[in-house]
Amino acid sequence: MIKSPLQYTLRLRRFNPESGEMPYWQDFKVELEGHRSVLDAILKLRDEVDGSIGIRCSCRQAICGSCGVRINDKPGLACHTHLERAAQAAREGSRVIQVEPMGNMPVMKDLIVDMDAVHWKKVHRVTPWLINRQPTPEREHIVPRQSMIDVTQTMACIQCGACVSDCLSMEVDPEFIGPAALAKAYRFVGDPRDAWHYERLKDLSEDPHGLYDCSHCWMCIDACPKGVAPMSQIMRLRRLAGSDHHIEDHNNGHRHEHAFTENIRRNGLLHEADVLPDSYGGKLNPRAVPVLLYSLPVILRALARRKITFGNALLHPHRRRFKGLHRLFDSIQRRESRYELNLYVSGYDSGEPAEVAGSGPAMVATGASGLDTTHAPRRQGEDR
Repeated sequence: MIKSPLQYTLRLRRFNPESGEMPYWQDFKVELEGHRSVLDAILKLRDEVDGSIGIRCSCRQAICGSCGVRINDKPGLACHTHLERAAQAAREGSRVIQVEPMGNMPVMKDLIVDMDAVHWKKVHRVTPWLINRQPTPEREHIVPRQSMIDVTQTMACIQCGACVSDCLSMEVDPEFIGPAALAKAYRFVGDPRDAWHYERLKDLSEDPHGLYDCSHCWMCIDACPKGVAPMSQIMRLRRLAGSDHHIEDHNNGHRHEHAFTENIRRNGLLHEADVLPDSYGGKLNPRAVPVLLYSLPVILRALARRKITFGNALLHPHRRRFKGLHRLFDSIQRRESRYELNLYVSGYDSGEPAEVAGSGPAMVATGASGLDTTHAPRRQGEDR
């Protein structure tokens, strides 16, 4: 059945740097079938109504990532967003689709942003190429299948910049390396052919705008159209830097994470008053004194407003309820194997056994696509 065209209103964010005017919104009416894309509608307007509309596009098949924009306040690919679905996210019955350029990057014209100034600059920052191990093999370097599957999720990135657009950490700190670049870094840290694992991790850990600048807001995971989950890759980089390579960064990031774990182990529930001093070795540690003095105004305001009491600040009020929890932590830490759940497409057809060589049976959940989306267990100390 052929669907008849419907009328949609595209509200485009316009900006022309040559005019000297501030950005403004402009509404356009367009008639297209609901299954057509937002990009189709914009190109139709550019061809038939206003040739000055600026948008970047190339493949029109959700592969190149060129047409990344914000649609109804959410990042996405214009070529991969159907008009009918975009209209459903708008006000009920209005069929008004709001399209604007991506955030955290300077706007060059209309919907075109300067990705070189932010996105690609940060990708180059993480040395996005392989550093060969020596000696070089006489023939091809055979990589274990489980190692390549580990980085397959990151390799799915099409560099559209959607995660950069919605990154809250970059809004607060524009110098933050960012989710796309850090996910790219994991692509090489997770590759056993790369010889710079430690150097990469050390560099990103010591950078005040690196690994530990991520605020765990999950926005990049929601924004990514390809399921790369950049925040998950950042967490894996942190785990490798701290737990596997024991990198004590001067940003205190690793010690801060360790303080959270020990805090819960000791108290059962997080005792926030202890997290800050524990990150610097405890309340009596000389390193903690300057930080505690700096935080004193905040603590006094909390006491004045009865957010906390002196008793709660010194001792966890519910500590006795969780006296046995430390035994659970100890039993987990004594285990020889560590299992990390990394979601990826295994490459097996549904119904075939999915097993990762050298790491035991994989836990499999069949996705809607018919492929097995597999959680691959990886043992501690394996060659990555």
